Order: sequence, then C-alpha cells, then structure tokens
Amino acid sequence: MNKSKQLFTQISSQGQLSISLQEVDVPQPKPHEVIVKLEAAPINPSDMWPMFGPADLREAQYDDATKTLTAPVGSGMLPRIKPRLDQTLPIGNEGAGVVVAAGDSPQAQALLGKTVGVLTGACYTEYACVPMQACIVHNAGTSPKQAASSFVNPLTALSMVETMRLEGHTALVHTAAASSLGIMLNKICIAEGVDLVNIVRKDEQVKLLKDLGAKYVLNSSSESFAKELYLAIKETGATLAFDAIGGGNLVSDILTAMEAVGSKDATGFNTYGSAENKQVYIYGGLDFSPTVLNRAYGMTWNIGGWLLMRFLGKLDVKQVLALHKRVADEIDTTFAIEFSEELSLEEALQPANIAKYNAKKTGEKFLINPSK
Repeated sequence: MNKSKQLFTQISSQGQLSISLQEVDVPQPKPHEVIVKLEAAPINPSDMWPMFGPADLREAQYDDATKTLTAPVGSGMLPRIKPRLDQTLPIGNEGAGVVVAAGDSPQAQALLGKTVGVLTGACYTEYACVPMQACIVHNAGTSPKQAASSFVNPLTALSMVETMRLEGHTALVHTAAASSLGIMLNKICIAEGVDLVNIVRKDEQVKLLKDLGAKYVLNSSSESFAKELYLAIKETGATLAFDAIGGGNLVSDILTAMEAVGSKDATGFNTYGSAENKQVYIYGGLDFSPTVLNRAYGMTWNIGGWLLMRFLGKLDVKQVLALHKRVADEIDTTFAIEFSEELSLEEALQPANIAKYNAKKTGEKFLINPSK
C-alpha cells in the first residue's frame, strides 16, 4: 500500500491534452484522515470536463507503453481554460471502497474495515487518503459498487427538493429527466408527495418514467410539447426548474409556460407579467450552445447556475449529516444505480471506451474499478 496507480490530466499551453496513469506514493494519514482502497468510481458527466476539457477526442490516441492518452486542443479554446494550463491534475469526483488504514483519532480508527463513499476530486486511483468529513459511511452489507454513486446524484436530487422548499416553491420541473439523477429525483418526489414535471427527449424515456410511477412526463421533441408543458405546469403550479441541458430554447420555453400559467387570469394591462417569481437553474451542460431567451415572460423571473457543493455549503453540519444518513439507508432503493460497463484505469483511457462513455447516453453508466 506504499504506492498507488492514479489517473492525472494535463492540458499544455501548446494545446495538447495528456491523461496518464502514474504511480504515486500513498501518504501516511493524519489523525482525522483515512486510507480508502477504491473499488468503484463512476464516470459522471461532471467528470468529463475536468478530464478532457475542450480537447478534440476524435483525434485521441492511446500509447499502451506509457499508459497515456493524448488529444489536440484548439488554440481558440485555450484562453477559456487558462487557469488549468500546464498543471497536472487528479480526476474522479467520487467513488467508494473499504477503509484499510486510518489516522490515530478514535473517530478515524472507528472507520477501519467499513465501506465508505468518498468525494475528493481524485477518485480515479487505487488508494485515496481523505478526511473523514469527505466520507459517507455505509451500512454493513453495502458493497463498494452499490456505494459508488453516493454523492453526486443522490445529494443533487435531495438538494433540488431542499432548494425548492427553502425558496418557497411547491413543485419542480426537471430536464434530461430519464438520467440516473432523474430517476432518483422521481423516487424522492413520489415518496414525499412533491409534484414533478419531467422533460425527456424520447418516447421510450417517457415509458421508463411512467413505469416508475411518474405522473407528468413530457417529450420535448413532440409537436404538442408546448401545450403539454403548459398543462403540466398549470396542474402542478411549478415555478422552479432545474435544467441539465443548458443550451437552446428549453429554458425559455419553461419560463414562457410558467408565465402563461401565472398570468392566465390577468385582466386589463399586464405590462410586467405575473408577480410570482419564476426560477430556472442550469446545473448541467449537455448542450454547449448558447442559452436562447425569448423574453415573453414578464419581469419576475430568474435564471442562474446551481452547484451542489455551494448549496450544501449553505446547510449546517447536522443537515448535511442527515442527508448522508439517508443516502446510506436508501442506497439500494431510492439511490440504487445500475452500471452498464466496468472499466479498469487503463481501459478508461482507450479511445473506443471514451467514445462510449463520453456520449452520455441515457441508460448507460460507466464505472471505473481501480482494482480491476
């Protein structure tokens, strides 16, 4: 356990991405730290940008001798990523494994032998040294594979509902809703009686969520989408949306429907639209094209970015620990996830595999097993 294989990424100021598998020393844990032998680390959409940046992966090449992937980055994109140029950075937001060593504090020692989910930003590694605070301790019988996605999707889904309540909304709209995160959000909302309007892009995704018990599932590619969106928002009273797409007209379409519902009973001059605030948070970037706003929704609306860690930073420690406990207790029900393929650290660098997981297809979820 003195050495660990770990993936690192670098983009040079000359415009070349390099992702390499390196051998690093495993540090001696401080009193509040533990060493986790990682056995499962998901490849989430939020991992892709740190891994690849704006590199042209169509020209990616893998050198098996040096365990290095390279790909060009266009010179026009380099100013956008200036803060990271020429830096060698770890990757992998989250993962899970077993605690094999611990610092000398009683709290750290108590974690020896336990399965934990970890959030470090450096999980594509065999061994991770992390603070206890970066761990979700799982119940006996939970495997690292079950616990692999303990943070990003479960806590995001829970925090979306918490955001709704804290900001005074009563229902939600969610796009790209057939994702692993979307399925978790549906399970939470069904269990808690929260109305959720799901927006997907294919008929089979509509069926998937309907079979799960979702009441409102809309296909954005349908000719009747605008009418169906209006009716769903009318029935639910949703004034808050979380958008995973980012680009295109969808944010504007949602705000337009919310305004149409909010002002449907207005009489006389309605210069500034409905008084109730309409909020859309963009939390993902499946479409990197511009967000187009056709401002036909009065003057009481907002769009903004939403990040999980910044939201959690608003909560006190007891609230965060309560969320952690819920994730652990429901990891094989509400927050269960199926992985379509398991890769080794080396396999994660091979262009054919990158093409598959970088496609971010609904229903496909890839897992890195650093011990494979």
